[in-house]
Amino acid sequence: MKRMTEEERDKILLYEKRGSVATLTLNRQKALNALNTALLEALRDALADAEADAVIRVIVITGVGDRAFCAGADITELLEKSPIEARDWSLWVQEITSYMERLRKPILAKIKGFCLGGGLELAMACDFRIASNNSIFGQPEVNLAIIPGGGGTQRLPRLIGKTRAMEMLMTSEQIDAAEAYRLTLVNTVVPEDELDREIDELIKKLLSKSPATLGTLKYAVNRGIEMDLEHALECEADCFGAVCATEDAREGLKAFWEKRKAGFKGK
Repeated sequence: MKRMTEEERDKILLYEKRGSVATLTLNRQKALNALNTALLEALRDALADAEADAVIRVIVITGVGDRAFCAGADITELLEKSPIEARDWSLWVQEITSYMERLRKPILAKIKGFCLGGGLELAMACDFRIASNNSIFGQPEVNLAIIPGGGGTQRLPRLIGKTRAMEMLMTSEQIDAAEAYRLTLVNTVVPEDELDREIDELIKKLLSKSPATLGTLKYAVNRGIEMDLEHALECEADCFGAVCATEDAREGLKAFWEKRKAGFKGK
């Protein structure tokens, strides 16, 4: 597959690095930031770049404009796919969202406006979802006689429970930010003019922690949640042993004992 140029990428995805934070902004405003193949390729490449950059410690994904984080998948592409092509495309999208969960850096979804279909699937693959109070969430695919293909049928029940997820999936019900918070679909809801500050505060908290430890913690949670308790606890013990071997762990324990602020290096 041909790799797109930075100029091509910037037309659909804005990618900014500032200090230790990489911000990926979906940039298809006229299409309410709907996900097509080109945008997903650009997103995947930017995530890989952020993962490889040792300076970057936190990743933020958002959408351009105030109307939508992402209103779903680009329907015009789906119309052209055969059943086999649709299955392959679903597996490819799932690989991107699964990669987001494997990536050992915190990923924050900064949500304004519509967060529907593939947009919600993208947000659910992030580690944190911070929403403005004008946000709307849903999986409306059933209205088109299709189902979610980017992980929605699996991640939504895991986040809010089977009963409510089944209702949202089968009725195409859309919920507001307050209900999304009540269901623990999002971490925080704030007025739109406070969203930037809320994101900055969360980033500040994350940057004060050991990046090596955060990466291992993310791995332990995402791996263990799919296991039975016995194997999940074994996974936790393995991860606990791994972090205890790091320089950051020795620094953290020593700093606590000496009653001073720790200086973590990510090693």
